[in-house]
Amino acid sequence: MSDFYQDVFEVVRQIPAGKVTSYGAIARYLGSAGSSRMVGWAMNLSHHQPVYVPAHRVVNRNGLLTGKIHFGSPCQMQELLENEGVVIKDDCVVNFQGVFWDPMAELG
Repeated sequence: MSDFYQDVFEVVRQIPAGKVTSYGAIARYLGSAGSSRMVGWAMNLSHHQPVYVPAHRVVNRNGLLTGKIHFGSPCQMQELLENEGVVIKDDCVVNFQGVFWDPMAELG
């Protein structure tokens, strides 16, 4: 497992319940702005980590649940977010800016 992936997992573990962030925001925070796709690959592997990674809190730059296919069922990502109070409609986070968590601002 690469250090980059481990760094991604550590950032994702910091996202509070009821908040979401994007692949690109994580990549920018880690100083690798062009690596959002690698953040997505890390999220695909996150389900097999010994320490829980709340991958359901990572969506695309428009709030779409693009990673939902990598969960146990097609609805699991949405259900996890809704259980935290995030409203989802048509596979998209409603009020995306209102629940967006920016690691640059929050973690410095």
